[in-house]
Amino acid sequence: MIKASTIDDYCSGVIDTLFASDLDVGLAVLDRDLRYCRMNQALAAFNGVPLEAALGRTVAQVLPSAYIEVAPMLLRVLGGEAIEKIKVLVEVPSLPGRLSEWEASYLPIRSDDGAVVGILVKAVNVTLQHQALHALQESESRVRRVLDSIHAFVGVLTPQGVLLEANRAPLEAAGITLEEVQGLAVWDTYWCNYDPAVQAWLRDAVQRAAQGEVVRQDIVLRMVGDTRMTIDFMMAPLRNDEGEITHLIPSGIDVSSRMASEARFRSLFDQAPEGMTLVDASGHMLFANRSMGELFACSPDQLVGRHVNMLLPEARRSTHTAVMGDYLHAPTKRVMAARRQLSARRLDGSEFPVEVALNPIPGRVPPEVLATVVDITDRLAAQAAMEASLQEKTLLLNEVHHRVKNNLQIVASLLDIQSRSAGEAAREVLRDSKSRVRVIALTHQLLYEGTNFANLELGPYLRNLSQLLKQTYQGETTGVEVEVQVPDEGMKIDLQRAIPCGLIVNELVTNAFKHAFAGRERGHIRIQAGQVGADQGFLDVADDGVGLPAGFDAPAAKTMGFQLVQMLAQQIGADYVLHTEAGTRLRFTFPLERSP
Repeated sequence: MIKASTIDDYCSGVIDTLFASDLDVGLAVLDRDLRYCRMNQALAAFNGVPLEAALGRTVAQVLPSAYIEVAPMLLRVLGGEAIEKIKVLVEVPSLPGRLSEWEASYLPIRSDDGAVVGILVKAVNVTLQHQALHALQESESRVRRVLDSIHAFVGVLTPQGVLLEANRAPLEAAGITLEEVQGLAVWDTYWCNYDPAVQAWLRDAVQRAAQGEVVRQDIVLRMVGDTRMTIDFMMAPLRNDEGEITHLIPSGIDVSSRMASEARFRSLFDQAPEGMTLVDASGHMLFANRSMGELFACSPDQLVGRHVNMLLPEARRSTHTAVMGDYLHAPTKRVMAARRQLSARRLDGSEFPVEVALNPIPGRVPPEVLATVVDITDRLAAQAAMEASLQEKTLLLNEVHHRVKNNLQIVASLLDIQSRSAGEAAREVLRDSKSRVRVIALTHQLLYEGTNFANLELGPYLRNLSQLLKQTYQGETTGVEVEVQVPDEGMKIDLQRAIPCGLIVNELVTNAFKHAFAGRERGHIRIQAGQVGADQGFLDVADDGVGLPAGFDAPAAKTMGFQLVQMLAQQIGADYVLHTEAGTRLRFTFPLERSP
């Protein structure tokens, strides 16, 4: 029983302090009309009604649904009965639409004369507390699941270094349980107690982290089966809202694979036959391999930390500094085929030619560049020897084509001289032979005059050939026009096809000059050549003359000209089609060998 002269007397003094305190228990004072005279913040939160909206109003007004349940008990208390620690299921605004469980006590407040002047309410919304506890447990469980799902090693220590928590990754990696290490100083746990040096480092790391420092270093820990794992380890302080260090957080990731990869890279780096050096953004060498040292007549350690300009002749250093600055501002890969040729300087002052390839290291800020350096002294000497040999062979081929052409021209001249004293029939044969010889001579002349001794352009070749033929027969065919429809460039043909094609054109044009335009003053001969697809060529020779006799069978022809044409077509693998609708036209299709 609580005594007070009036309800106002009770609500003053100490009770003010009690209601203003941050308690987990809901408190309220009701007068005899069951009106809220006082209420603490905890009960207002449990009810789901703001404190200002509840004071001065009755329970029925503030909690109409709950009032039906608690009204009989409140009336009993006004009659002088104390009701303590009862369970009540009521609906309140904080949990609308459902019943919440309350633990409540209702005590009468009495005046000095024993009269009940009000009710002291002590209540806890157990459902809300359960929800808050469940939410806290769920949050902690979620954090635990997150930590257990990551592969990093994470723990919680006291500021003195005692292990409180550890996630699943380090426990499974070591084959131990949390209970085996919980409560131990971190340096005394299974991971660390195998090596006094590791223990000493951890003691120091705990002391430094407890003073606010973040400590990081690669350390080796013991794992399952007494194996070792290299960890990128960090110890960091954890602070509360006031900035006080309450715990230490050790964390780490397994870098064993990375270190093994780095070791393999280092081995390959050191064993590479080319000189290699890693250069930072300021132009200083961070690493250099064995071959780099051998190139510059020193040890790799003599290069590390020094500027790359020391590897250049003094006259080149100022220019190289500007070029290197521009490159490092926006570094790009320079592959072997595009690398730069420079002169390098050994530490002893001697100079030698080198090629340099540059490869920016991805993700490095500021940028770092791997430079590969190759001594090309031997290559340049070999290249010079090859060029000299090529020049010699070029001169030799040039001389061969020149001599063949001259000799063939001599043969043609001899045939011409012979024809002057021969009879008409022999003169005709000698003229045809001379024409064929001149075709072959023309081929060698064009090869001699060109820069490519294996191939020639078919267009200029056929145009020159047509001019030779017109000159040969100009006395007999002044009104015959010869048209060559072949591009000047783009239709290259090798020597093995050029001579047969030239001889085919020679035979067909000669035959047209002789027989196609008998009794006519004018005529037209057309020579065409080109490509059919990517790997086929064609040659087309046509005239608008009298044509061939009816029933002419080209394969069975006995004339030397047609027999020679068929033989030449076979020589270049050509198929041909004969058209006799308007004059005579032969079209040859043959495979091309692509020339470089």
